[in-house]
Amino acid sequence: MTARTTTVADVPVDTRHWIGGRRIASAETFTTVSPVTGAPLAEISRGTAADADAAVAAARDAFPGWAATDRAERARLLHAVADGVEERIDALAAVETLDNGALLRSHRRGVMPRVAHNFRFFADWLIGLGHDDFDTRGHTNHISWDPAGPCALITPWNAPLMLATWKVAPALAAGNTVVLKPAEWSPLTASLLADITAAAGLPPGVLNVLQGYGAEAGHALVSHPGVRRISFTGSVPTARRITAAAAEHLTPVSLELGGKSPLLVFADADLDLAADLAVEQYDNAGQVCLAATRLLVEEGVAEEFTRRLTERIGRLRQGDPRDGATDIGPNIHPRQLERIDGFVRRAVATGARVLAGGGPHTGLGGLHYRPTLLTDVAQDSEIVQEEVFGPVLTLQTFTGEDEAVRLADDTRFGLAATLVTGDPERAARVSSRLVAGTVWVNCFFVRDLRAPFGGSRASGVGREGGTWSFDFYCDLKNTVTAPKGWHDHG
Repeated sequence: MTARTTTVADVPVDTRHWIGGRRIASAETFTTVSPVTGAPLAEISRGTAADADAAVAAARDAFPGWAATDRAERARLLHAVADGVEERIDALAAVETLDNGALLRSHRRGVMPRVAHNFRFFADWLIGLGHDDFDTRGHTNHISWDPAGPCALITPWNAPLMLATWKVAPALAAGNTVVLKPAEWSPLTASLLADITAAAGLPPGVLNVLQGYGAEAGHALVSHPGVRRISFTGSVPTARRITAAAAEHLTPVSLELGGKSPLLVFADADLDLAADLAVEQYDNAGQVCLAATRLLVEEGVAEEFTRRLTERIGRLRQGDPRDGATDIGPNIHPRQLERIDGFVRRAVATGARVLAGGGPHTGLGGLHYRPTLLTDVAQDSEIVQEEVFGPVLTLQTFTGEDEAVRLADDTRFGLAATLVTGDPERAARVSSRLVAGTVWVNCFFVRDLRAPFGGSRASGVGREGGTWSFDFYCDLKNTVTAPKGWHDHG
C-alpha cells in the first residue's frame, strides 16, 4: 500500500516523505496509532536506505545556495515559517494531541507558540551573531561561523514538533540544510511543518522530512557520508548506536539523552512550593526527560511534605487530553505502558512501598497509568538508578547537605536538578556541587533559549541554545590578517 494523505482532527496530513521540495512515497508503510483513542491515524511512508540517500542528496544539492543566502534573507524566511506556525497553532495542536497523547491545552497555550518562538529566536540570534576582532602582534583575528553542510536531526516522540524545531531552527539559521527524521510513534506534525516551510518560501531541499524506523531510515541517515552534523534526542542505547555510526566518517554529534534528576527539599523550604513543584513532575504523563523523578527530602519535614504531596496527587485528573479539565493524559504506546508498569512491579517486589498510584488506571483503560509515588527504595535499586519515563516518582530522605548532594549525584545521569530552600547561601553551595546541565532553585522548567542546555555524564554530549547552537551547527573559522601594508608585498 502506498501512503498518500490522511485526515486527523479535520486536518489533512500528507503521509509521504518531503524530499527536495516534493512528496515521495515509499513502497511500504507503517501505522501510527493514537494513544488517545487507540485507533489507527495513518499509514506512513516507511523510509528505506534509498530514501535516506535521496534525502541527503537533496540536502547536499540545496546546501550551496542556502549557505550563500545572506543572513537577513535567511532570518526573513525563518520568521515567515514562524508566521505559518502561528497561523496553524490550533491545527498543529489538535493533530499532535491525537498523535502523542499530550494535553491539548498545553499544545495550544505553550508548546506550539514555543515552536514559533524557536524559529524567531534563532533568526534574530543569527543577525547578532559575532565576535569582536582582536589583535595578535598587529595581526587581526576575525572569528566566523561557516555553515557545516547537511544535518541529520533525529527527534523524540514526547514533544515532537517543539523538540524538532529546537534543532531545525538553529541548523537552518546557520546556513545548513536539514534531513529531519521524526519518531515513528509521533510523525504527523513533522509533515505539517514541511508544508509550512514550503508555503513560507523555503527553497526545495533545504528542509527534508524522512519518515520511518530508527533501525532502517535512521541508521541509513546517521551513517551516511554526506551528513556533516547529527543531533539526536532520545535514549542512551540509541545514542551509542548513532555515535558508533557517526564515528566511521568523524561526523560531529550532539546528544540530549535521558535523565534521573533529583528534587531536593530542605527543612527550611516552603513546603507548599516544594509539593507543587513535585506534582509538576507528572506533567505529560511523566514523559519528560527533565523530570525530577527522585524526591530527596530532609528527614525533619519528610512526613509533612509527603502528606501535602499525596493530597495534591489525589486531586490530579486523568482522562482524555482533549478535555480542558484533564491534568494527565495517556502514555504514548502500549510498549511504553508495559515498560513503566514493569519498573513499578519490580520495585514493589524488592521492597518499595506504594504511597500513591502503583499501576495502570483500570477505570479509564487504554494507556493511562496512575501517578505513582514510591518510598522505601534503596539508592542502588533499579527504580532509583534507571529512567522510567512515566508518571513514577521515588521519595528518599537525607540528614544534611552532604548526604543530599551525595544522593543527588549518585546516578550515571546529569541532566537537571531542582532544589527548594529558604536559604540563598545554601542554594548557592548545593547548586555548585550538583552534577547537572541545568539547576532550578525554587522553580522548575523555566527555560530561555539564550542559556546553554544539555546534560552531563550519560545525559548527553554538547550544549544547545544561543551561540552554543551555532557553535555546533557551524565550522568555526579564525581568519588572521597581517598588518596593513601586506598587500604591497612583491
